[in-house]
Amino acid sequence: MAAGMKNLSKTFVWILMGLLMLGLAGFGATSLTGTVRTVAQVGDESISVDTYVRELQNEIRAIEAQTRQPMQISQAYQLGLDQLALSRLVAQAALDNEAAQLGVSVGDENLQNEIVQIEAFQGVNGTFDREAYRFQLEQAGLSESEFEEDLRKDSARTLVQGAVTSGVQMPAIFTEALANYVLARRSFTVATLDESALESEVPAPTDAQIQAYYDDNTDQFTLPRTKRLTYVVLSPDSLLDSIEVDEDAMRKLYEDRASQYQQPERRLVERLVFSDEAAATEALAQFEVGGATFEQLVRARDLELSDVDLGDVTREDLGDAADAVFGAEIDDVVGPLPSVFGPALFRVNGVLAESNVSFEDAQPELREELAADRARRQIEAQAEDLNDLLAGGATLEELASESDLELGTIDWTSEGGEGIAAYNEFRAAAQAVQEGDFPEIDFLEDGSIFALRLEEELAPRPEPLDSARERVAGAWVQQEIAKALQEQANTVLTQLATDGDFTATGLPFRVENALTRTAFLDDVPADFMSQVFEMDTGEMRVISGPGAAYIVRLDEELPPAETDEQRRMQEALAAQMNQELAQNIFEIYVRDAQTRARPVVDQQALNAVQAAY
Repeated sequence: MAAGMKNLSKTFVWILMGLLMLGLAGFGATSLTGTVRTVAQVGDESISVDTYVRELQNEIRAIEAQTRQPMQISQAYQLGLDQLALSRLVAQAALDNEAAQLGVSVGDENLQNEIVQIEAFQGVNGTFDREAYRFQLEQAGLSESEFEEDLRKDSARTLVQGAVTSGVQMPAIFTEALANYVLARRSFTVATLDESALESEVPAPTDAQIQAYYDDNTDQFTLPRTKRLTYVVLSPDSLLDSIEVDEDAMRKLYEDRASQYQQPERRLVERLVFSDEAAATEALAQFEVGGATFEQLVRARDLELSDVDLGDVTREDLGDAADAVFGAEIDDVVGPLPSVFGPALFRVNGVLAESNVSFEDAQPELREELAADRARRQIEAQAEDLNDLLAGGATLEELASESDLELGTIDWTSEGGEGIAAYNEFRAAAQAVQEGDFPEIDFLEDGSIFALRLEEELAPRPEPLDSARERVAGAWVQQEIAKALQEQANTVLTQLATDGDFTATGLPFRVENALTRTAFLDDVPADFMSQVFEMDTGEMRVISGPGAAYIVRLDEELPPAETDEQRRMQEALAAQMNQELAQNIFEIYVRDAQTRARPVVDQQALNAVQAAY
């Protein structure tokens, strides 16, 4: 029996979440006993304060695990986690009450089998460990009797669930109809009419046409919500010219970077290692005489090129193989040669010449790096004093006039991303700033500091025609092209209705055979296949798309193909429909059990729990 219970899916038990608010809608809000020992009575089952608190903590921990941030209890109540926890417990209690009335329970032997199979209660030898059992329950804040009673009830709920949902099947006619809909096929011919095939070019719009289109489509030319901001910024780049860097510091950095500025001659090399010299020699013969490529030799060893790539190496890196490798040309394979792992073949993929950058040549780069570092530290040292000035009432304008801060203004939108608005930190501050907020110094990712002030917030509004004129004209042209394409496509459609000859249209066309409604075709509108499946055999229609019109004739309606894929899909659909039907039946059953149990919530106890937090 234990095994049977274990095999029953507990998925549907958590369907109870779908009954959350619905289940609480009819609860009475009254005090049951005047104590805070229970928070609700559901039939003959009670929900203790401890159980409710544990469930609420579980909900909070689940959210914290998702967000990776701690959650305050006030936030939990704002999100409704208290109601979520209570509703789940009420639904479970209703099922427990139902199971008790039905006389459904599990015996001590089955309960014991369930407990000893739980991995958390097993010792290092894989068997049940009573000390581990006590420790885990203590960590969870449960006594042995509480846990065993919860497990007994859970097993009983699983038995009730299995009795309700086992053997539920959706009528075969339903799944067959659904599979036929999804897998039905169509064959059709489609010709494409684009702008290049128009009989005449669409002229540029007149001022009157632009004005009329703008007036009729103002919603297409709306500026987003905008914040007009004044800001100050101080960047390390703006201080570079004023930073003095002594030569000793640059020479020290140059010496620290010796490996970067003084590099010996190198080779880009791949190395294929063999177990012995004979195997390496045989592989080289396959390459030189047998026509095998180096890639084939690598894959014959169940390796990838990335496994044998050494990158760039020096003579010192190669040891005794250095002379042969450095004497080879690009794409040469040499060997067998010694390596730390045994005889190997080496392929040379590139030559990197010796590089010696003098101190004088490196000096500009060294100076810029040192100056930038000192500038960032200088800015960091100023930040606190500047913030104090702002807190003391200084304006951004006053800061800019008395320091190196640069003053600027910007019309910021959530869509903008140029200049200072390209920085994430600035965008976050601009998003958050409200009218009346005092400016504060903040840092950008490159070490700059900034502060901003909201001057005005503008609601979404029509963009003036002067600035939108080019886009308005472009939209008018596209509208006229679409009209012209539709008219010319209708003419072609009339011709096809007479002779049915796509060749005579002079348009490029193609024949598509046996496509399902989910088939993907390039360069057609998203609803193209949906429209094709609306057509009857022999029907023709024009389907409009961006910059083109498609003349379509449905040639044949075909049933689903008799393939393994079709059978697998139908079986999958049947399984899904059976599960959904079982889920719906179980939801109805749980809702009915909950209604008959007449849950009553002790609001006084809930308030006491909330106050205790």
